[in-house]
Amino acid sequence: MDDGLRVTDRWSVPAAELRERFSRSSGPGGQGVNTTDSRVELSFDLAGSPSLPESLRARALERLAGRLVDGVLIIAASEHRAQLANREAARERLAALLREAVAPPPPPRRPTRPSRGAKERRLAEKKRRSQRKRDRRVDGE
Repeated sequence: MDDGLRVTDRWSVPAAELRERFSRSSGPGGQGVNTTDSRVELSFDLAGSPSLPESLRARALERLAGRLVDGVLIIAASEHRAQLANREAARERLAALLREAVAPPPPPRRPTRPSRGAKERRLAEKKRRSQRKRDRRVDGE
């Protein structure tokens, strides 16, 4: 686990930039839950990371602004009973979050209009539906 975290094909976070903290986890584990520090908090200083190119840093900071505390991104994992499994889960979650944050923006949507056939089909379906409901009615109500 001392290797870096691969985010994209071109960018990986060195292990020295990741900080792990362990604490007791709530949830499943029986008596062992009281003695083992299986919960993992993985933190990454996004604002001060020298491994992140400046163009990607600006995009990531903007997209993750609501999750950052002083420029640091924190991921907590406690869903597994084993510390090792939680470490792996936190690393995977961090990589996925960073991958999504540095992805290029989608191409702008080109506005389109429904075709004449689509409009006619929609109106015909509306007529059929209203006729069906009309047929269900009991006279006098």
